[in-house]
Amino acid sequence: SGVEVAVIVAASRMRHPLDARTLARLAVRYAGDQPGEVIGFGLSNDERAGQTSSWERAFAIARRGGLASMPHGGELLGPDHLREVVSCLGPTRLGHGVRAGEDPALLDAIVASGISLEVCPASNVSLGVYHSPDDVPLRRLMSHGAQIALSADDPLLFQSRLVDQYEIARTLGCDDAELAELARGSIRACLASPTAKQTWLAEVDAWLAAPDQALGAQSDGPEAGDLESRAIAR
Repeated sequence: SGVEVAVIVAASRMRHPLDARTLARLAVRYAGDQPGEVIGFGLSNDERAGQTSSWERAFAIARRGGLASMPHGGELLGPDHLREVVSCLGPTRLGHGVRAGEDPALLDAIVASGISLEVCPASNVSLGVYHSPDDVPLRRLMSHGAQIALSADDPLLFQSRLVDQYEIARTLGCDDAELAELARGSIRACLASPTAKQTWLAEVDAWLAAPDQALGAQSDGPEAGDLESRAIAR
């Protein structure tokens, strides 16, 4: 099927930070770049819970073990919190990070650091961060050069799948070239094998060269949402 799957072990903000250190050590024990092995360490649940610095030790353990840092942050709380997440947890990829759009200097620093943002428009609206999809600052993030991986976050919870996020991007004014770049960004941000990423990037280029033909025949390559679904598995 062309799908690659690996594991991200995520600590929870609702549990004690010592639990996160235990999980980080366990994650490192099973780290690797083969299918089914652990490639990243995250921090999930309500970002308003606890002090971000309390999880710094756990993320240091994970990074020393070669794992990518993938915490959630910058959705329910604003730039000050996001700045702390970046400083303490050293993210490779940020779950959300959309509130960086409120602080251009912070956003530019995130872009300069090479941190990717998982932007989940439907999730942002469902959780009341923004009133409507039109308020999601996707274009602002793009204009600052952010590498964005569009994501559905939790399709079962929010009743919005991945292609829906691309449809939102289209309603925000993204043309074919910009949609293709969003797909490329999600592929570059993922931790799949270099060979797979090269294949998927070529398929994005093929779609952009002939979008109607690509969408009309699976043999000519999947749509951007299908490409992203392959990448988001990692």
